[in-house]
Amino acid sequence: MPIPESQLETWSHQGSITQSSNTYNTIKSVLEDSAAPYAGKNFKVFLQGSYGNDTNIYAESDVDIVIRLDDCFHSDLESLSEDEKSAYKEAFNDGTYTNADFKRDVLSVLEGQYGSAVTAGDKAIAIDAAGSRRKSDVIVATQFRRYFKFRSAGDSEYAEGICFFNAAGERIANYPKQHSANLTTKHQGSSKWLKPMVRVLKNVRSRMVDDGLIKVGVAPSYYVEGLLYNVPNEKFTSSFEDCMVNILNWYRQDASKTDLVCANEQYYLLRDGFHTCWPQSDCDAFVEAAVDLWNDW
Repeated sequence: MPIPESQLETWSHQGSITQSSNTYNTIKSVLEDSAAPYAGKNFKVFLQGSYGNDTNIYAESDVDIVIRLDDCFHSDLESLSEDEKSAYKEAFNDGTYTNADFKRDVLSVLEGQYGSAVTAGDKAIAIDAAGSRRKSDVIVATQFRRYFKFRSAGDSEYAEGICFFNAAGERIANYPKQHSANLTTKHQGSSKWLKPMVRVLKNVRSRMVDDGLIKVGVAPSYYVEGLLYNVPNEKFTSSFEDCMVNILNWYRQDASKTDLVCANEQYYLLRDGFHTCWPQSDCDAFVEAAVDLWNDW
């Protein structure tokens, strides 16, 4: 039998808002302290992830925060001609305050405030939950530009994102603001079904992990959001049950899987071997397990 509409409706509800908001605002204030060693630099603090996109569920308590340095930037020049690359190199000098310097200083500020609750991980600085504070991940990033045209510093075209480095020194670039804006546009275009259905699918994922149908990490929230971003608006209909069936059948029967894009529209969604892409075998496993859960409820 199918998963009842009442269960799907319960799963569609958004998780904690007040605690997450308070956690974000408190950590933002710490990061923006006028005594911070980078206080004189040009930087921004903003949300990314499920809470920032209004797709968080009760099982997801983390608050994802970005602090982005804008005094320097990293670039992707792959789309430029050789002449444009030369013009770019003539226009800019290497920065002297690097992402590594910035991360060191941010870590010192957070450790000064939260002490042993702070851990520097592979990609983010984690702050453990305590009292009413939710667990948080702080990404220390630098502005990133993916150039499409460069004739001079004042005559260029690029997509602006963030980049950061993992413990192995590999650069990871992403576009959280485009991701968030595009999800909101899609949400409106789907008669406001998109975000509730993202939350449903995330709760389905949690249930499937608990039941042993998939392993932890097979379906990260970012990619679940990306998958639903590609679903045609007409598949979001008049009930959670219909939406669920339409989404799963669309992926299995109609989707051109190699053409699906991430919600930021800067990367393909399904590719192997890329930090920014979801292995198709994992997406397939997620969808097939959801079908099994639906059929065996």
